[in-house]
Amino acid sequence: MKMNHVLIVEDDKEIREGVEIYLKSQGYEVYQAADGLEGLKVIESQEIHLAIVDVMMPRMDGIQMTIKLREKYDFPVIFLSAKSEEVDKIMGLNMGADDYITKPFTPMELLARVNSQLRRYRRFMEKLDRKEKMENIHIIGGLELNEDTMEASVDGEPVKLTPTEYKILLLLMKNPGRIFSAEEIYERVWNERAINTDTIMVHVRNIREKIEINPKEPKYLKVVWGVGYKIEKQA
Repeated sequence: MKMNHVLIVEDDKEIREGVEIYLKSQGYEVYQAADGLEGLKVIESQEIHLAIVDVMMPRMDGIQMTIKLREKYDFPVIFLSAKSEEVDKIMGLNMGADDYITKPFTPMELLARVNSQLRRYRRFMEKLDRKEKMENIHIIGGLELNEDTMEASVDGEPVKLTPTEYKILLLLMKNPGRIFSAEEIYERVWNERAINTDTIMVHVRNIREKIEINPKEPKYLKVVWGVGYKIEKQA
């Protein structure tokens, strides 16, 4: 299991080192910084999964640091502060923090907050990863095309396409229901001005032979006579 990296940004050395000792005993890799500027340098040089940031610090306070890091990073930030007023908690959360702990706090409370935020962040990253992968997989009914592997299948059975057939099918599948003229398909696939588009008809016929159960009554790749070609939307 990958070790989580936690950054502690706190100008009080005793608090900083105390938190580090406790988190290390729980299996975390820990980095330290004495103010916001030092904290940002650590973030730029190390992979950080969560930051524990004191609000009141010299040179750059925790709020300014968090505003700055949020320009590039989305890992959880837990604010530490001696202030307990509700308005300070709300301000901290509005500035990009994910949680807020008021000093003094117990090690168990801090650990519970750290574990909770890391679980949420891990789930968020997993969902993001799945979404990115799904964006490269195009599914129309039983027809599936994977951009990452350049593979196609129909009802789970692999279909072998030539590079040109793949490009044509990808163009149509990324725009289900839209009709493309032979000229537009040629220009999109070959990246040059269409002069003779007879080859498109041949490629389309070959694709239909490969993806359709009955090419004469196609389910997916339809010809709109006098207009062009499209991949039919599926319910």
